[in-house]
Amino acid sequence: MKAARIVLEYLKGNEIKYIFGIPAGSVNAFFDELNDMPEITPIVTKHEGAASYMAAAYAKYTNQLSVSIGCSGPGGTNLVTGAANAMREHLPVLFLTGSVPVNTMGLNASQELDAEPIFKSVTKYSVLVKDSKDLLNEVVKACEIAVSGVPGPVHIAIPIDVQHEAVQNIEIPAPPKRAAIVPNLDTIKNVANELIKREHGYIFVGQGVRNSVEQLIELAELLNWPILTTPQAKGFIPENHPLLAGVFGFAGHEAASVMINEGDGKVLLIVGSSLGETATNNYNGNLVKDRFTIQMDFDQSVFNRKYNIDLPVLGDINLSLLFLIEELRTAGLTRNTTEIVVKQEENFDEITEEYNTKNVLLNLQKYLPTSTRYTIDIGEFMSYVIHHMKVLDYSTFDINVHFGAMGSGIASAIGLKLAEPERPVVSITGDGCFFMHGMEILTAKEYNLPILFVVMNNARLGMVYQGHALQFKRTHPSFEQESINISAMATAMNIPSFRVTDIQDLNEDMFNNFKDLNGPAVLEVALVDNNTPPIGDRVKFLSSFGK
Repeated sequence: MKAARIVLEYLKGNEIKYIFGIPAGSVNAFFDELNDMPEITPIVTKHEGAASYMAAAYAKYTNQLSVSIGCSGPGGTNLVTGAANAMREHLPVLFLTGSVPVNTMGLNASQELDAEPIFKSVTKYSVLVKDSKDLLNEVVKACEIAVSGVPGPVHIAIPIDVQHEAVQNIEIPAPPKRAAIVPNLDTIKNVANELIKREHGYIFVGQGVRNSVEQLIELAELLNWPILTTPQAKGFIPENHPLLAGVFGFAGHEAASVMINEGDGKVLLIVGSSLGETATNNYNGNLVKDRFTIQMDFDQSVFNRKYNIDLPVLGDINLSLLFLIEELRTAGLTRNTTEIVVKQEENFDEITEEYNTKNVLLNLQKYLPTSTRYTIDIGEFMSYVIHHMKVLDYSTFDINVHFGAMGSGIASAIGLKLAEPERPVVSITGDGCFFMHGMEILTAKEYNLPILFVVMNNARLGMVYQGHALQFKRTHPSFEQESINISAMATAMNIPSFRVTDIQDLNEDMFNNFKDLNGPAVLEVALVDNNTPPIGDRVKFLSSFGK
């Protein structure tokens, strides 16, 4: 059996259903073997960078290993951005890259590149395998590393000749299983005592609560403490929950800022946030000032990184929350559900007739299914999403503000749809992002994925334009370009497309076009919005340099 086939058989045993990437000579053995393996479908993308974002989104929403593949040289370097993204988001992605034959290394062979050290800084493990007898062991080792402890990406470079070599008497091992990181029970008891002793505080929630939302809400209701979320965690706590105080951080809410800067909470319980720049509103010192600070995370490296933490709790978030809830119950706390009056569902009364970004986004939610999940790309519109859009269902948004790769939201929508086919998916992107990875709408078409791609087209790099206007009181002419009819581009690709130029275009009849799609559709919103987006604190931070 060829070494490449053995790798694929092992991945099949790991329940891998898709491999995201682009075929090329240096990985041809893998794609040839896939002809005889209907259990694994190659998702052939238009760019390796997009393939890496798809794999990351698939790993995130299936909670399992995913795989992305690219050729040696440029294919590998195109995957690096996605690997860095997966590293930041703690996502177990196996990156496979081809490599030139072993006997041509160092001879300037076609697309030769030593990828191992390039991936090393953005993965948990990176290796070049020069002997076919070692390949399976290295793949097994890499996959175990990817899913264990704090999950993350791994990389294996495989020379062409190694892929094709026959390997005998290979037994394919069982897939790896992640061992839970169990919190220390004495630490949990100390947390419970501190919470009870100080009575009043705030719960600061990061995206680490993705799979622990029910426990988080139960804890908040036991304590009757307000919940503040980071931008990345917007979407986890329902809009109508009375304890939700809003988003703190990039494009956040005034009420949340007032609570942190002026509130009397004596405890800050941080759950699943690494307290990065966008989460802390540019490392705001008031976050922990005069507060007893508790941080729960499964990544030990986040403790005391920027802020002094009085009581770190190392462990899987769901276990830490479950154990803490049990301790609080034992101490006599109960959920006073009579005081928890769920607010009425949002009725979107705040929508006005002005044709602006806020009203466009709220109209999307008004007419699209409440279960829709939105993948949010990087741009001016992202700040409006964080600030104004509603959380109407579990995990409403996929926001990747802290790595901030333009175009990632387009590809993420595809990975997400493959992970959860029944859930409606909408990608909100901009013209700048679309010109980077917009051709992936063809990938969605080729695999019959019903995704609505909403392109906010203002014919400029909106976030850069607004940021420079606020910071420097001028912008460079290159930030703007000729307006392109993106819906016409989509039509040329036989993809249903619609172009709106007025708020009146966003009505129920138009959105009926997006029901029962058999593939993707494009909604282009041609809009130059000169209102100031809610990014003032970010601009203040950038303006502090050079003074």
